Amino acid sequence: MQKELRDRFNGQFTADKYKAFLADLDSKHPGAIEFRVAETPIFVPRVFTDKIIAACEAIVDVIVRPDFKELTRNAIPPGEEVPGENGFAHCIAFDFGICENASGELEPQLIEMQGFPTLFAYEAYLPEVFARHFEMPPGYSDYLNGFNRDSYIDLLKTIILNGHKPEEVVLLEIKPHEQKTRIDFYCTQDYLGVRPVCLTELEQEGQQLFYRLDGVRMPIKRIYNRVIFDELHQQKEALGKIADITQPLDVEWVPHPNWFYRISKYTLPFINHPYVPQTFFLDQLETIPADLDNYVLKPLFSFAGQGVVIDVTPEDIAAVDDPRNWILQRKVKYADVIATPDGPAKAEIRIFYFWKDGDARPVAANNLARLSKGKMIGVRYNKDKEWVGGTFASFEQ
Repeated sequence: MQKELRDRFNGQFTADKYKAFLADLDSKHPGAIEFRVAETPIFVPRVFTDKIIAACEAIVDVIVRPDFKELTRNAIPPGEEVPGENGFAHCIAFDFGICENASGELEPQLIEMQGFPTLFAYEAYLPEVFARHFEMPPGYSDYLNGFNRDSYIDLLKTIILNGHKPEEVVLLEIKPHEQKTRIDFYCTQDYLGVRPVCLTELEQEGQQLFYRLDGVRMPIKRIYNRVIFDELHQQKEALGKIADITQPLDVEWVPHPNWFYRISKYTLPFINHPYVPQTFFLDQLETIPADLDNYVLKPLFSFAGQGVVIDVTPEDIAAVDDPRNWILQRKVKYADVIATPDGPAKAEIRIFYFWKDGDARPVAANNLARLSKGKMIGVRYNKDKEWVGGTFASFEQ
């Protein structure tokens, strides 16, 4: 995005540097990174950063509305509402594609958002390792709003621990050591002392939850929730008897599971902003758009892009038997914006927002980014390609 920086970085890049970087990155937790790590960060000019933050803040304006819970009352599927919901989402992630408008200018376009954690700890680790192997330009940072590595980790401690001892807090996931994102779990333990715990390891007595720490039974006071309920439903039978985390429990949640649904694809139709593609609930769609090929059909409740119909036809819409659980969203056209040695790459930037107790609004602090040369962003569309995969954005300060 910054041509002079891109030309300089590409000119200094070597395969040996990249190989050494990957080896260094893997050395902390060998074998824990299963996804492809891209060869480069994204260098983001201040004018584009201002656009993407302006879009985020406009969406936050909707989220902080006093009637937001009423607005999203139907977001949580029947039978999946968890008691004890707090008044706000501790963390929000906004995904933007880097696109080109009709005037040829680069602009962000929202892809989706989630009131749910992402690679928060790993993205403190990745840039630090990257900078040991590649020259990074002065005046740029992967952090936002004046945060740096240390203050960002302090923020994670505040949000996730909430004053509790690390051993009283667990990172809850389904088979965490088998997840492709497990490097983030291990970095969370490195920085915060919070251990990844499988749902099958929980012990329940009434409303109390416990887990075993080095053989000692420990009470759980706070759950850093990484369980995606769609995934839980798919694996529930195979998991056997497990604690029922949907009943009232004497624990704090960060974030509370209900926010996964409230701040999600479900929220998109309520937002009117030039950087948010027009989105309709399928059951409220009065007429099928004449330019249907410019839309994508998405299920409200799915993960990792499952069920998305890219090339939509009227027959696809007619075949949906539960239209209240689907949205029709205008497609965005990713720009071929990142110059690489074997052709340009498309890019997405995910902005991390965190909401502390007592604050009126969440604040942007960090990010991750992804490069793609396939039809969509994601591993399955980028097999056998180079200069693609997970990375980070470095913002002009």
